[in-house]
Amino acid sequence: MTGVRLGVDVGQVRVGVARSDPHGVLATPVATLARDLAAAPEAVPADMAELSRLVSEFEAVEVVVGLPVNLAGRHGPAAIHAKAYAQRLADVIAPVPVALSDERMSTVVASRRLSERGVRGKRQRAVVDQAAAVEILQSWLDAQRRRT
Repeated sequence: MTGVRLGVDVGQVRVGVARSDPHGVLATPVATLARDLAAAPEAVPADMAELSRLVSEFEAVEVVVGLPVNLAGRHGPAAIHAKAYAQRLADVIAPVPVALSDERMSTVVASRRLSERGVRGKRQRAVVDQAAAVEILQSWLDAQRRRT
């Protein structure tokens, strides 16, 4: 199925967002959103409201959320947190589906690639979440292509 996909890297403080082209070939960075941890339980957190707006703006057909599986392949606290975020996001953006994608090393890889390009310190922290979202989405897109 063609259409733009959004990739999401969920952190404790920030959410990185990337998007694909309509043909699902290339992921590019979009934004870094601050997590809204102060929203009332029945309210939609501001970061999810912004993700919903981005889904509409890009006419996204699917959202891919990184699932931080640990190196042993188990689901630790971060994975449980990402699953809960993905479930809540799915409720907010329905009927657009939300998929989970193993992102074991996305932030590590993103940080390394940024360092190799000379992006360090505060500048790196500002974009590492977007870069991690790109890694998550690109590896998911590549896996989808290999399946066809």
